[in-house]
Amino acid sequence: MPDTVRLGAGSGFWGDALDPALEVLREGNVDFLSMDYLAELTMALLQRQRGKDPKAGYISDLPAHMAALLPLAREKGVRIVCNGGGANPRAGAAQVAEVARSLGLTGTKIALIEGDNLIDRIDELMDAGVPLTNLDTGDTEFKRIRNRVVAANAYTDASGIREALDQGADVVVAGRVSDNALYVGPLMHALDWDYDRTDPNLIAAGITIGHVMECASAATGGMSSRFAEMPNMGRVGFPIAEFSRDGTAVITKVPGSGGRVDAHTVKEHLVYEVMDPASYIMPDGVADFTRLRLDEIGPDRVRVSQMGGRGRPDMLKLIIGYEDGWIGEGIMFFPWPDALGRAEKAKITMLERFERLGLKADEVQFDLVGVNMLHGPAAGVPTYDPNEVGLRVAVHTDTKAEAEKVRRACAQLWIMGPGGTSFGAPLKPRPVISVWPTLVPRDAVRQRVEILEA
Repeated sequence: MPDTVRLGAGSGFWGDALDPALEVLREGNVDFLSMDYLAELTMALLQRQRGKDPKAGYISDLPAHMAALLPLAREKGVRIVCNGGGANPRAGAAQVAEVARSLGLTGTKIALIEGDNLIDRIDELMDAGVPLTNLDTGDTEFKRIRNRVVAANAYTDASGIREALDQGADVVVAGRVSDNALYVGPLMHALDWDYDRTDPNLIAAGITIGHVMECASAATGGMSSRFAEMPNMGRVGFPIAEFSRDGTAVITKVPGSGGRVDAHTVKEHLVYEVMDPASYIMPDGVADFTRLRLDEIGPDRVRVSQMGGRGRPDMLKLIIGYEDGWIGEGIMFFPWPDALGRAEKAKITMLERFERLGLKADEVQFDLVGVNMLHGPAAGVPTYDPNEVGLRVAVHTDTKAEAEKVRRACAQLWIMGPGGTSFGAPLKPRPVISVWPTLVPRDAVRQRVEILEA
């Protein structure tokens, strides 16, 4: 059993840069490369893709990413763990196996992990008395949306990842495991952790480090309040964690890469997307971020110690995606002089057009781009005459036909609107997938691991 396990971040979201991951493989001397692709809404979108094509539903970038990463990973002896299987880990893993074969990397073992998809068991859960209460709103009337459900995926723990690595997997392709399970799983395998006999403080330490790492460059200067100070962010290095058997770790990055690792960048990500830092509830355990210690021990090296927490919760988070109508949207731009006045007049004109067209809408949202699009009501009125102002309108409707009225009304402002009105690219009506977060008993979720070999 090693004294230190080196974990590299390879992706923080679907669409993240690939070159920092290659840099970590080439120069990071890591044992594992963990790649996070998924967000809550992503699963519903992928499930819709799978509904149209049974061979789809995994992250579309996965084959291209693996084509670039696998040869270097084989050369360096690095094992890759990802959740790029999305809503179809089996198809994703099959694609990775095909890539490995095409590259001549015979013998590569690709593990697929299934079991997070509960869409076919929703009625079973309801019949068993699971309330499926909306965690965000407290709404208990799940039956209201039952016939519009398109996805239901539970956040699963790292046990499937550990099992896959124990079976010799070179690449692990999972679905909706928790983000930090991508890091906890390799630690459980390498350090021989077990939920029943390992100190929960150690597993909580793994969760903590996984949280720091999961968004990749967010721990090396991305999104930082000191972004202006961060060097060479276009060549940012993804973080590397040197995790010691005693439950301490050092966060660092490849020397010479862009960005920075210091106590502040680590703190900023520790509180990112966290409601209660003393009780960060994950499928593998509950971490307490308020007890840890950070020490800068060298350039781009932060030691994290005194981490800990509690054991696994009895309930797991389930994200249910459901069809929720349509969005009609448009954007127009107005020039100086009196750009703001033109935009305000255009807004009134749009409302009059909606009334004339008999638009049936649940919600109408107007934003003045360059004035209040980000800050909303908290934004003050400009005391000067801006060079240009944009007007964005978004309307939530029940049907595509109603959403289409919004596009038409926007286009009609080409002549009906103020002089100098300009338009962005026409925006077609699009379906809305909303999220219903809830909880299910842990024992309702059963992970399954299968090994494919190239």
